[in-house]
Formats: sequence, C-alpha cells, structure tokens
Amino acid sequence: MSAWSAEARTAVRIVVADDHPVVRTGFAELLGTQPDFDVVATACDGAQAVRLCQELSPDVVLMDVRMPGMDGIEATRRLAGSAAAGPHVLILTTFDLDEYVYDALRAGASGFLLKDVTAERLFDAVRVIAAGEALLAPAVTRRLISEFALLSPAPDASAASALAALTPRETQVLRLVAEGLSNPEIAGRLTVTEETVKTHVSRVLNKLGLRDRTQAVVAAYETGLVVPRSREPR
Repeated sequence: MSAWSAEARTAVRIVVADDHPVVRTGFAELLGTQPDFDVVATACDGAQAVRLCQELSPDVVLMDVRMPGMDGIEATRRLAGSAAAGPHVLILTTFDLDEYVYDALRAGASGFLLKDVTAERLFDAVRVIAAGEALLAPAVTRRLISEFALLSPAPDASAASALAALTPRETQVLRLVAEGLSNPEIAGRLTVTEETVKTHVSRVLNKLGLRDRTQAVVAAYETGLVVPRSREPR
C-alpha cells in the first residue's frame, strides 16, 4: 500500500456547506492545509450537503445554519436521522448561543463554532468532533440547552418511555451528564472509576441511539429527565 493511500485512509473526511462562496472556499482551503484532513466536497445549501454526504460518507460536516432552500438545521436533522454512522455535524454560526444553535443541537449537531473562529480552534474542533467527543465543555452545553429548552413545550409523557431501556445506574449517569458533570466528576460522585463511567455513557448512547455526549444532554431535557430550572416546582 502506498504512503498516500495509507494517509488518505486515516484522514478525517470533511464536507463544507455554506451559501457564501468566499466563506465556503475559505474554510475548505484552510482545512486543506492540515495533513490529517481531506475536504472531499463543498456544498452551497443544505440539500446539496445531504446529497453529497449520502454519496461520499464524510466524517464531519461544517454546516452553516442560514442557507436558502434547505437550511442547515433541516440538513442536520436529515443527516442525523439517516444512519447511526452518519457524519458528525459542526454548526457554523454568526451569533453565539442563539436559538438557531439550540435548534441545530436538537436536530443532531455535535457542537458549534462562530464563523470568526481562529484556525487552530477550528482544527481542534474538527478533530474532537471526528473522534466522537464532546466539543463543548459539559457546563457550557448544559447552560445552552437548559436556557433554550424553556422555549419548547413541556415534554410529553410518552417521550420518557425512551428511558425505559436504561438501567437505574445508566439513568443516574445520564442525569449527571446533563447537569454538566465531566466523566472524572461523575466518577467521584458515584465512587467508581472513570473507565466505568465511560462504559455507562457508551451504553446510554447506544441504547438511546445517540451519537455523542451533546445529544445525551439534549435527550435528558427532551424526555423530561432533567427539568429547566424555571420549570422546577417551587
């Protein structure tokens, strides 16, 4: 096997979706400077992004939120619902912590970045997302989702049925993840090893059909396992 083919096999495959040609090309060229990245395609709208992902099976999609036709939120929803092994979506946004970001996370995105992100932060984010790790710090994820969960209706009782597949310990771990605790913090709280916590988190993701830790936090609020503070009984 040639050195090129070995490198290509291990490179993170990326699709960049943005309706502005300069932004789209700029991100693609910037990512292309990294030897472990392979920008396999660019898309000008959500529909094209979905089609290219179905054809090319990238690892990561950089997805603009506001695009004509199919926007980034709907494209993320389709990609997240298409297959458990689909790409991780990294949302690009102009405004920090706005409702579009929350909608994108609910749709299945793994995290978000501002469009004026530094090159090094962008590179790190793509690598973290590709590895299936949480891009946002747990506390930041919790604050974002709990704030915007207040905009949504109270969860249906039927939504909680998804949690029936979890053991009591797995449910406890999911609640602690949603409360913003990291794996070492959960291990300390439950007096178990960090490896045990990782195993529980992995089982929670598998049983609930979730892609990563960010989606676990969303699920905890969506099912009513964790209640936004202003909805808590006084």
